[in-house]
Amino acid sequence: MVNFPKPNVVISKCLGFAKCRYNGDIVLDAIVDQLKPYVNYITVCPEVEIGLGVPRDPIRVVSDKNKLHLYQPATQKDVTKEMVSFVDKFLSSLSDIDGFILKYRSPSCGINSVRIYNGFSPDARSITGSGFFGGEVVKRLGGLAIEDEGRLKNFSIREYFFTKLFTLAQFRKMKQKRQMKALVHFHTVNKLLFMAHNQNKMRALGKIAANQDKLNINIVVDKYETVLYELFAKPPTFKSWVNVLMHAFGGMSEELSKDERKFFLNMIEQYRDERIPLSVLTKLIYSWAVRFENQYLLEQTFLTPYPEELIEITDSGKGRNR
Repeated sequence: MVNFPKPNVVISKCLGFAKCRYNGDIVLDAIVDQLKPYVNYITVCPEVEIGLGVPRDPIRVVSDKNKLHLYQPATQKDVTKEMVSFVDKFLSSLSDIDGFILKYRSPSCGINSVRIYNGFSPDARSITGSGFFGGEVVKRLGGLAIEDEGRLKNFSIREYFFTKLFTLAQFRKMKQKRQMKALVHFHTVNKLLFMAHNQNKMRALGKIAANQDKLNINIVVDKYETVLYELFAKPPTFKSWVNVLMHAFGGMSEELSKDERKFFLNMIEQYRDERIPLSVLTKLIYSWAVRFENQYLLEQTFLTPYPEELIEITDSGKGRNR
């Protein structure tokens, strides 16, 4: 069983931790609650932190003369300066963070789909963009696992987020050792997972970990981290996962019966048609790896990239990246 380190996750305080929404409400979210035993949460409510209080009149993001403002229409207050100051101070104080879960569409915490109004008038039209806090999180710390609770309701997005989050937590733990041996091991056990995300970046990471130029460990780790963020920039495509599954299957196929091979290939087709999730196939491969004592596969993180208790099939996974 994999011993997963707990990721450090900054989360909007209104998502189940305090009644700090503008109307004095709290948002209870099943996924946030499900994660509690497996992560360390650091809560924040930027709007409360700048003194807006609870309850409070709503604020909105306004674009005026090519400049963004955080504006409270009911009081005509512009709290842009206060928010910018808080965001800079808070984000600069963070260390060892692996991810963020922020409030969907919030003018402060939203990472996308936030209404940005074209002017201060009540009837101003709007486009969508980022909130003041959420946008700066993406700008400064975009390599981390960053999502909002709205998008995490989608199975495929949630699977990608969990995978990235727990992999980055493992990398953070590995970094603390500052040993080439630890880096090589990290890369080795994640090789098939990295292959699914981006084969070119996986190969680049392998070259960095090989350290043929005998560079200082600190330089090697920093270079590796930069490329690791690039590898995780996008979720793996459907085709790349099939390639990895077939690669793992190929290493054991000769030991399987004809009917077992036929069964697996049929399951691959069901996965192509989005009738079953990825976890069904990885569990099957894992069971065969146990049966044949295939230590290489048993150590590969793609089989269990995050705690099994978090694998909850709540939808068909439609919307998978092809």
